[in-house]
Amino acid sequence: MTSNAFSGDKGSIRVGWFSTGRGEGSFGLLKAALDAIDSDDLAAELAFVFVNRVKGQTELTDKFLQLVESRDIPLVMLSSRDFRKAHNNRPWAELREDFDRAAIELLRPHSADIAVHAGYMLIAPLLCSEYLTLNLHPALPGGTIGMWQQAVWDVISKGLDETGAMIHVSTENVDEGPVLATTKFSVRGAEFDLLWNEISNADVTALKNERGEELPLFKAIREAGLIRERPLLIETIKAVAAGRINPSVSGEIVDLTQEVELSVAG
Repeated sequence: MTSNAFSGDKGSIRVGWFSTGRGEGSFGLLKAALDAIDSDDLAAELAFVFVNRVKGQTELTDKFLQLVESRDIPLVMLSSRDFRKAHNNRPWAELREDFDRAAIELLRPHSADIAVHAGYMLIAPLLCSEYLTLNLHPALPGGTIGMWQQAVWDVISKGLDETGAMIHVSTENVDEGPVLATTKFSVRGAEFDLLWNEISNADVTALKNERGEELPLFKAIREAGLIRERPLLIETIKAVAAGRINPSVSGEIVDLTQEVELSVAG
């Protein structure tokens, strides 16, 4: 198990990885971490990967699980879907703490310095108390709380000039824990202006209902965010390993935009 504290200056750290593993975003985050470790760019090892799904649920989940197993990383699975069925389909709000207790018990053989929620789609009130956990959220501090889809629609509905992502410490208050690091990017300029013009004076609610996530502007904003979320997570873990960020101590938010943009450009 990991203590809910971090001493810093470790040089190399053991990371527990929590994911729902349901899409390309989750797979890409894990692959980016493994690639960084393989290239010696990230002084870390994955102590375990926990997934709240099991084999056979979806093709994309199986792809994620196969990647973990191919690297001989300890894989711990506990299906939240099956857990709820086994508890008479009670409301998930009533089962969160029970599920967390079951997950914690399964993870007892494993130890880690920190953990990350990288595409982990469950609110985890006890897990974030048991583990010092970093969470990736696709919005800047003070912005959208909730799913990434809402974050993109908020950029569009508010006509924002920039958006970004942040890494914060997970707490029981969803997406509101102490922020450790951020990255920002513009949603204006050559790549975006024609797409903004296409929806000029359009009703955003109608766009959501009629075109949804296939809206070209939506897709462009999401893609720009995705390619930055991966290096943001890696750069944050690197900063923790190097002692530049201590997730146990609330301090100044580190702007990693420069490091992230160098990674995107490279």
